[in-house]
Amino acid sequence: MTQPDELSEKPIRVLLVEDDEDDFVLTKSLVSTRDNANIHLDWVSDFNSALDHIYQNAYDVYLVDYRLGERTGIELIHEAFKAGCQTPMILLTGQDDLEVDYSALKLGAADYLVKGRIDAQLLGRSIRYALRQANVVGELAEKENKYRSLFERSIDAIFVTDRNFEFQEINPSLEKLTGYADEELRKMNVSELFDKADVYEQLRRQIDESEQVKDTEIVLVSKDRKRIDCLLSVVAIPDKGGVTNWYQAIVRDVTQQKKAQRDLLIAEKLSMTGQIARSIAHEVRNPLTNLHLALEQLKEDLPPEDPGLSLYINIIRRNAERIGQLITEMLNSSKPRDLELTSHNLNDAVRDTLYLVHDRLQLKGMKLVTDFTTDDCAVPLDKEQFKTALLNILINAVEAMKEMTGVLTVKTIPINERAIMVCVEDNGSGISEANRQRLFDPFFTGKQGGMGLGLTTTQNIINSHRGSIEVESQEGQGTTFRLIFPKI
Repeated sequence: MTQPDELSEKPIRVLLVEDDEDDFVLTKSLVSTRDNANIHLDWVSDFNSALDHIYQNAYDVYLVDYRLGERTGIELIHEAFKAGCQTPMILLTGQDDLEVDYSALKLGAADYLVKGRIDAQLLGRSIRYALRQANVVGELAEKENKYRSLFERSIDAIFVTDRNFEFQEINPSLEKLTGYADEELRKMNVSELFDKADVYEQLRRQIDESEQVKDTEIVLVSKDRKRIDCLLSVVAIPDKGGVTNWYQAIVRDVTQQKKAQRDLLIAEKLSMTGQIARSIAHEVRNPLTNLHLALEQLKEDLPPEDPGLSLYINIIRRNAERIGQLITEMLNSSKPRDLELTSHNLNDAVRDTLYLVHDRLQLKGMKLVTDFTTDDCAVPLDKEQFKTALLNILINAVEAMKEMTGVLTVKTIPINERAIMVCVEDNGSGISEANRQRLFDPFFTGKQGGMGLGLTTTQNIINSHRGSIEVESQEGQGTTFRLIFPKI
């Protein structure tokens, strides 16, 4: 790109488009002065020849006469710019005509000159000014294209809003992230994407105070109601007077990173639980075996006709067996599952599991609502293990709802070509946020007499299927479990 201080030295190639040869001779004399020595002038006399030269992009500046036979210089400028020409054009007119001048500038002409008032200095200055302005505009366009490319091709979602946080500029990554099209987002406020209104309000206050936020964890909700873990950075863009009219934001999707962290934490918890369980089993099973042997020996030595003694012996035996059963459950809840995966229709597997809670629902006067996808839903499953996992969730849902008013909703929903989801919703008592965070922890339970291993087992089974499990709940409004499985 030519720099402004080079224009007085570097040759400037100028093409005059003029149908009058006398005007060409006069213009040639104006550029032949010492001040204009670096200006080299060529001449064409008709519209079509001028267009051919413009298409070849061989000149730095064009001087275009308004009258070109049956055509006009305005038409030539229009045709040139329509063809993508970015070379500056100066319109030459025979007399002052504000309407013509305005039309030329509106089309993009760099300047206009009245022929009878042109001198060598004015012509040279106009040519250099037009070329200098073209260089500046070209540099700006180059920078804009570079930053526009960064904006458009960024993997992270980027957007610009006005002071009310209404979308103004949106890159394709934001459309992909949220599932909303550009025109849909432009009708929305940023707050409509947030999972929680109070988080948005807190961020607004922080931005108002410090004019920026950096890498703040938020949860957005996509068009299909999927929750997306993100890192948000926002900066205010003030005008020359220091007034903020725009905000620029970058959103990074960290859903997979968060999932990987959760999976690692789950694996660590299960490993720890397994170690504890194995230690307990080793320490308890030996004396428990001795207890069983001693009990059998005692049973043989006691009088068989004493009903009171038989009652106590049976109580001891049942509780010893219960201890052994709890140890087995504890071991099974934490160790990786050995699965026998075969292709199963997920809808059929869900229906078979629902059959196991059908009687409970009827006895409590609860309603069952199902909505199964008609798409292909073949997934690799260990069907019995899957039924165990889903049954734990269904039983918890039934126990959380009130008799006669409970509604259990079970759906299968395709997520994409590679995954499908089982969604279990209840209108029960819900779970507090603190308890939701601990829901899959071993030995955590809200039930009286429960061991707190049911959902730990469920999570272990789902993870063994290379699936994932999500829980959404609000106290007093019910709970939703989402089980996501990879397709075949």
